[in-house]
Amino acid sequence: MHPITALMSALGVLTAVYVAGWARAVAAARGLGSRAPTPATDTRFPSLLQILIGGVTNFFDALGIGSFATSTAIFKFLKMVPDRVIPGTLNAGHTLPTVAQAYIFTSVIRVDVLTLFSMIAAAVLGAWLGAGFIAHWSKRKVQIGMGLALLAAAAFMLMRNLGAFPPGSDEIGVRGVKLAIAVAGNFALGALMTLGIGLYAPCMILVSLLGMSEKTAFPIMMGSCAFLMPIGSLRFIREQSYSLRVALGLAIGGIPGSIIAGLWVKSLDLSTVRWLVIVVVIYAAVTMMISAFSSTDVPDEKGAAGVKT
Repeated sequence: MHPITALMSALGVLTAVYVAGWARAVAAARGLGSRAPTPATDTRFPSLLQILIGGVTNFFDALGIGSFATSTAIFKFLKMVPDRVIPGTLNAGHTLPTVAQAYIFTSVIRVDVLTLFSMIAAAVLGAWLGAGFIAHWSKRKVQIGMGLALLAAAAFMLMRNLGAFPPGSDEIGVRGVKLAIAVAGNFALGALMTLGIGLYAPCMILVSLLGMSEKTAFPIMMGSCAFLMPIGSLRFIREQSYSLRVALGLAIGGIPGSIIAGLWVKSLDLSTVRWLVIVVVIYAAVTMMISAFSSTDVPDEKGAAGVKT
């Protein structure tokens, strides 16, 4: 069996495990009825707006804009998700659309197998460790962490629009010290994913700095996220540190949005869109930080999904 085929087969098994685990959590939440009206136990079908958000954010995610920063900005503007459970909602809701993107881009863009496998494994480990910490954070810690993460995301988008990325090359893989740097870098990016900072832009910077083709960032990023997100998301789900209804809306709308972008859209000028996203993301970052430092409420209980914001 070809290594890429084996990788995609493993992803299929992991995705099935994720879907089964999430389905069990939903069934358990339904069993509670109205006794625990928290974001993690709200089993109502997603609204049309929530599904639309999933479709739009994942459409642009597949084109390289990213879905985490844009989704967070929308959540803050609409007050749709309590701040403390935004990271879990992002990871749980965008997992299945990202899996769809991984299948598309891994099949159409060549990348060195050892480099791809190593960076994916590192990202998964980083996400597993990161989710374990963040799922128990208080609301204020999440607000501060996400505010900083959003500012970082805006900086990466700004670098891309200003042409500040390294030029890269036609190389599709690395070895030796460069491979070690790639693994360490993707480990850190995997951990940051659980806080809500997207992996695409920093991953593109990483592979370009290592002298690889910019295109290889697509299968590396999509593959890394597709493997790390089910694992990290299950921890958020188990800790009830997410909004079930909104996450389901992201998934339902995001899968077709990802497929349309990955298969039908061949070229699209995204420069103007990125400038708009930068403004929106900075707005979300500032409001998140203001919320963190202006709150006079008592600290939240760690790990409680129903904490009010």
